[in-house]
Amino acid sequence: MDRDHGIGGQGNHRGGGDVTPRPRRAFLGWLGTGSLVAAVVRSASAEEPRPTSRLPEGEAPPNRFGGERAALASVADQEWDLSWVEKLTAPHKAVFDSPGVGEGMALYRAIGWCKQYNKVFGTARSDMNPVLVYRHESIPLVMDDSYWETFHAGKAVKMKNDRTKKWYTTNPILAVPPDTPPQWADFDLQHFQADGGIVLACNMAFADVVTDYQDKFKLKRPDARTEALKHLLPGVILQPSGIFAVLRAQEAGCDYVMAS
Repeated sequence: MDRDHGIGGQGNHRGGGDVTPRPRRAFLGWLGTGSLVAAVVRSASAEEPRPTSRLPEGEAPPNRFGGERAALASVADQEWDLSWVEKLTAPHKAVFDSPGVGEGMALYRAIGWCKQYNKVFGTARSDMNPVLVYRHESIPLVMDDSYWETFHAGKAVKMKNDRTKKWYTTNPILAVPPDTPPQWADFDLQHFQADGGIVLACNMAFADVVTDYQDKFKLKRPDARTEALKHLLPGVILQPSGIFAVLRAQEAGCDYVMAS
């Protein structure tokens, strides 16, 4: 399958300057990205809105995050890979928190931080530990191209490719196009991980991915999880929750960045 590429589009952003004289927007334009993601990010927080009115007596509130709640209840029944913590040995450490899709900009900011330190201070990449945490709305960004095509993830998160004017059918942050200029050629998840970047994902949010497979293919819950795990990007490490991952990274010495 041909991949369509890019890291997001336009919108309002917090933090991070450009890492080269060429503006960040030129980079985004080069990758062929849309401007629709910001409109669908409900909040930078994974917290549920508080109800504004009382429900009729005896009526339960809507189960907006049923998959996440089920995942929370099963945390004690699973084993978790925390080996990534032992890799946080560099002098410079930061965790980039991505609760929203945020145009895929959490990845850009993590890579940009490494390049900025190298440019300004001469800091070697080996002296930096960037950690990305994908949680809540951003969980599709750690799923493979098959998931994006099967469940129309591009349309769901409103990510449209400006080159084709169509919704992405492949994960737009996984790999940059072959013709990307050299200064941007490593701004993707594959290069980030190859350079030692750590990518963590929220198991509670992943529960909704499990539900996608369960509902579409009429699978039992355990079988749906097994199938969903096949489509989690290689090297991505599930954690009990995104909040758990962010706080554990901070306890290990990472500075915190709200990145989407």
